Amino acid sequence: MLRDHPTWVKQRRRELGARIRGRRLHANLTQEKLSDRSGVDRRTLQRIESGESDPRYGDLLLIAEALGLPLAELVG
Repeated sequence: MLRDHPTWVKQRRRELGARIRGRRLHANLTQEKLSDRSGVDRRTLQRIESGESDPRYGDLLLIAEALGLPLAELVG
């Protein structure tokens, strides 16, 4: 379960999720395909994209690599 973060943290988490989703769609990938490429569980990707969870650093590295992006560009 997530800690109760301030509103601005939750907003930034949602923005990150939307950015990842946008990059995934731009790459014409489903969550399942990105999961296969990155090794990150599909349900975890779903939670990250929806802003439900705080992504782990390692997962962000894997997602960025699978999308062919530098991590800094992915997280903005």
